[in-house]
Amino acid sequence: MKEDRQELRQRILGTRDGLSENDRHAKSLSVMHNFWTLPEMEHWSTLFIYVNFRSEVETMGLIKRCIHQGIRVAVPLVDASAVCMVPLLISDPGRDLKPGYYNIPEPDPQKALRVAAAEIDAAVIPGSVFDIHGGRLGYGGGYYDRFLLNDAPQAKRIGFAFELQVVEKVPLEPHDQPLDILITEKRIVKIPRSTREFSNA
Repeated sequence: MKEDRQELRQRILGTRDGLSENDRHAKSLSVMHNFWTLPEMEHWSTLFIYVNFRSEVETMGLIKRCIHQGIRVAVPLVDASAVCMVPLLISDPGRDLKPGYYNIPEPDPQKALRVAAAEIDAAVIPGSVFDIHGGRLGYGGGYYDRFLLNDAPQAKRIGFAFELQVVEKVPLEPHDQPLDILITEKRIVKIPRSTREFSNA
């Protein structure tokens, strides 16, 4: 019997949650190392980067290094009432981030500056399940899908994942937004937009 989306999500997240803290940290460092080898980095001045939560690939080191190198970093603030995400600039993660939506670290909307989504060169996003064809399954809220489709369609879409989250084919729905690049601790997969089979790509 074929797994449905929710069953697949739960199974993969359960496996991801089973990683030890040391394993997760080591694998995250490898993901970030692979990210920095992207030649496209030379042309990016503004990045939208998720703040890791629970067992996600860690991004704090990436955020700090980008800021240190003069790259503008925006992170998501969830507006649950509008069912959307707002990109807010940060300059010091330790000072600027506080527990927010579902206790995910977020900037204070009263203090952080909003960046125009059209200025975002690339978006680094999390997820539960991925495939090498650009498929991504999120957590069920659709926040990143809506943001990529409606607010920042020009941004290069980069998924961070552990290799254990990569399956042969993600069961996709029309609203699911495809990736341009998938980065794990073992590889970088670039997906040409012309080869992606998505209705909204």
